Amino acid sequence: MTDYITGALISGLNAVIEYLAAHTVTCLVPAFFIAGAIAAFVKKDAILKYFSPDAKKSVSYGIASVSGIVLAVCSCTILPMFAGIMKKGSGIGPAIAFLYAGPAINILAIIYTATVLGVDIGIARAVFAIVMAIAIGLIMATLFRDHDKEAGVAAAQMAGMATGGEERPRWVNPAFFVMLVLVLIIGASPLDIVLRLAAVYVLTLAIAVLLIYFFERDEMTEWGYEVWDLVKKIFPILVGGTFVVGVIAFFLPPETFQPFFGTNSIGSVFLGAVVGAILYMPTLLEVPIIGGTFGYTQGLMAGGPALALLLAGPTISLPSILVLTRIMGAKKTAAYVTLVIVFSTAAGVLYGAFFG
Repeated sequence: MTDYITGALISGLNAVIEYLAAHTVTCLVPAFFIAGAIAAFVKKDAILKYFSPDAKKSVSYGIASVSGIVLAVCSCTILPMFAGIMKKGSGIGPAIAFLYAGPAINILAIIYTATVLGVDIGIARAVFAIVMAIAIGLIMATLFRDHDKEAGVAAAQMAGMATGGEERPRWVNPAFFVMLVLVLIIGASPLDIVLRLAAVYVLTLAIAVLLIYFFERDEMTEWGYEVWDLVKKIFPILVGGTFVVGVIAFFLPPETFQPFFGTNSIGSVFLGAVVGAILYMPTLLEVPIIGGTFGYTQGLMAGGPALALLLAGPTISLPSILVLTRIMGAKKTAAYVTLVIVFSTAAGVLYGAFFG
């Protein structure tokens, strides 16, 4: 019995060491800074005010479908925000697109997915998430047209727009974000270590120059707070969750799940979507679960079920389904969950057929 406990603990520690040693410096640290900068310098109010039933669909659905990149929220954080915009008269379609896209294309999750599981599935996750957010939102708006009529209020009036940094030259913010992303890309690239360090050093100096000459002290302080807020919310869960995943892998090795997720058949992909819809996975934890527990990185889980689980898992879970039922009723919740599972399955089948 003692040997089993010791072996499980060692397995959990090895999982944590492996993931953190491989991905913390080159992936997570730059990603936290990017997500924190987005949260600090791109204000939520500028995004949420476009969700009224009267807004142009190309604008409302376009913004809603990429909201996860801007907001960098998880499935638990998105629920009170969704309830708030629904209460203030948002159209059901844009609100649902926002609800799905918020956690589905979380910038941290997309970067972590591409780094750990592969660039191809990371890109597929981002692209399908955007397409699915728009499609599911449009279908929900069609199914529940009466919602927008009953809402009464044409627009959700949010608090004022952000004023910080408005007097900066227009090129500064794009250049700032481009250099942050380049630090991430070059740091994780297979280039020679000396070249990587030199490039990252030059980019860091350029970022520092922009911060010194074009950003206010309060803005930099807010950026630091946003980064720290993300780190303290996500990093402990990621470490603890990865440890638990390693312990589970000791008792249930990835080979256990190969008969269920080892092929790109419709049945396997559908099961991946259903498991994702039920299983609660905190932000980023879906990556080590799919990579380690289900064996994707070992070739034991096919690409189709993996993508289906990635698309369904972060957006809905049994706890969030219960909360959504209270927010918008059982009928709308059932329709939303069904659409997420169906579209996740379809995306997984397509991906499995061509890339999986």
